[in-house]
Amino acid sequence: MSADVGHLPPRRLLPLAAQHVLAMAATPVSTVFLVSASLRLTPGQTAALLSGVLVLSGAGSLLQSLGLWGFGARLPFVMLPGGAATALFLQIAHDHGPAVASGSVLLAAALLLAVTPLYGRVVGLFPPLVMGVTVLLVGISMVRVTSQLLAGAGGTGAAPGALAAAGLTIAATLVAHLLLRGAWRQSAVLVGLAAGTGLAAATGLGTVAPAAGVGVSLPHLLPYGTPQFDVVAALPLLLFSLTSLAEATGQTVLNSTAPDPGRDVPRVARADALISLLGGVLGTPPMVTSSENIGINRLTGVRSRFVTAAAGGLLITAGLLSPLSRLVAGLPSPVVAGSALVVYAVITVMGVEMLGRTDRTDRTDRTDSSDTLVVGLALTMGLLPVVAPGLYAGFPATVRTVLGSGVVAGTLTAILLHALFAAIPHRPR
Repeated sequence: MSADVGHLPPRRLLPLAAQHVLAMAATPVSTVFLVSASLRLTPGQTAALLSGVLVLSGAGSLLQSLGLWGFGARLPFVMLPGGAATALFLQIAHDHGPAVASGSVLLAAALLLAVTPLYGRVVGLFPPLVMGVTVLLVGISMVRVTSQLLAGAGGTGAAPGALAAAGLTIAATLVAHLLLRGAWRQSAVLVGLAAGTGLAAATGLGTVAPAAGVGVSLPHLLPYGTPQFDVVAALPLLLFSLTSLAEATGQTVLNSTAPDPGRDVPRVARADALISLLGGVLGTPPMVTSSENIGINRLTGVRSRFVTAAAGGLLITAGLLSPLSRLVAGLPSPVVAGSALVVYAVITVMGVEMLGRTDRTDRTDRTDSSDTLVVGLALTMGLLPVVAPGLYAGFPATVRTVLGSGVVAGTLTAILLHALFAAIPHRPR
């Protein structure tokens, strides 16, 4: 594969950039639809939110690719709304309201900026075992939340037509994944979303109702009102901001020909934090540097930060085109729910895979049993609020906020138990 190949002529640059956009487009679109359906946004609000997400994705891709004043690693990265971060954003919005969720985004971004000088110490708190527990619980929690888009928050049961539309969308996504190749296969969720919409409209299971308006579409400032700051409610995203340092480390090593994590990862994190601060003002979930484009780099054999910068420019253009954002804002919510179930099912499996990669170089019985005990107890603490939502109803509000969030309870349990077992000297049998 080429190193950073420098400037490319437009006839090569634009097709390569468009391929990156195609591969990553499913994430911002599906994220916005999930947020819209969960928060019951109007088509106009959804269009403005999609515009904001696309513009921020483009601005973040430009910042990471070109770098500015210590923000951005000057590597071929793109930026997207984080899947796990979106799940946590919606969980906070569901429990405390969207204004608190936006405030939590701002708090998490500020924390990330503050801890980047302590990168080496912070990243050690989140080994694959802890991150695997966190991601697995995020996936499980959000499958439950997404199911409420179909069945209603009270669990009264989904309409057969809504379930059928969601099922058709899932089936179309699976077919796209099986039959397509390359960048198209990476966009299977987006292809499934489009196919599910067409099938729902053709069978009468759903309708497309684009928002009114033409011309330029601009994001809305503070769409949920003034952000509210609640540190306890923000704990899920605060923990996520710390775990993102570990994820950024792996991405930087994969995407650099001469990786220097101590130098590059803080730059990546600072760019994520800056764009997420803007996202908190525009009502979006946290924005994170994505590894999705690394596969495109390998597929094309071109690893150029100018290509990803051009992709950022295309994303900004797409976000400002009113007809595009207003058309996609009117897709049927059951179709969106079907796509969301696919996304969060994949996140759940990612958590399982991360647990499978747990480092067990010391193959003693003690090490294996300790890891098993840590994971088992952490998952138990994380799943209790999911299977028994009223379990902590008798506790004070602060305790309910911490223990009632499966992601927070499970992650804190994993961190504390992992640190405890690591501090206990190994005693041979």
